[in-house]
Amino acid sequence: MSNKMNDKIKLDIVSDVVCPWCIIGYKHLEAAINELGLQDRVEIEWQPFELNPDMPEQGEELRAHVLRKYGATRDDSEKARANISALGAEYGFTFDYFEEMKIVNTRDAHLLLDFAHEQGLQHQLKQRLFVAFFTEHKDVSNRAILLEEAQSVGLDTAAAALALDDTERRRHVLNQEAQWQQQGISGVPTVIFNRSSAMTGAHPQSTYKDVLRKLASQ
Repeated sequence: MSNKMNDKIKLDIVSDVVCPWCIIGYKHLEAAINELGLQDRVEIEWQPFELNPDMPEQGEELRAHVLRKYGATRDDSEKARANISALGAEYGFTFDYFEEMKIVNTRDAHLLLDFAHEQGLQHQLKQRLFVAFFTEHKDVSNRAILLEEAQSVGLDTAAAALALDDTERRRHVLNQEAQWQQQGISGVPTVIFNRSSAMTGAHPQSTYKDVLRKLASQ
């Protein structure tokens, strides 16, 4: 086997944990990786992006939020939810939208994901946070919930709590967010392949498969 075959394909996924298209896009990407048998050659790092960096602590009712931000009526929002739920179900992810659902501030979630990356558990935590928010009706801006999820993937809760209060880490995460935006990333999910080419939006499994196949054969 040539050294080339041992080369990792580095995937940076810029996303937010309250972005439904981010988990849909990831599920398509994951299916493409599995279909090509590239599980051992792909290295995934989740990069921070806040859809609503100015979201107040109490969050905002989701329907009111999509009306204010995107001009979506109740009817539009029902159709979007049904579409998103169907797309998720197709790939084994459950979206359980509910009446009082809120969009929340995700700064602390990104701090925790940064800490989890150092511990080699970032991917597991990211998946947990998607499920907590979209499937289990949990407030992922609530520190107690974040620490529970951290513990559930094997992170030390005391160390995770310290990470949430670390001003240096907070600065680092904000710098990372700014850097991705300076590189022209304004929409999520964005997948960056080997730090060279990028695709924004939730693409079909077949599209990711084509890109990965080319990278794997290089």
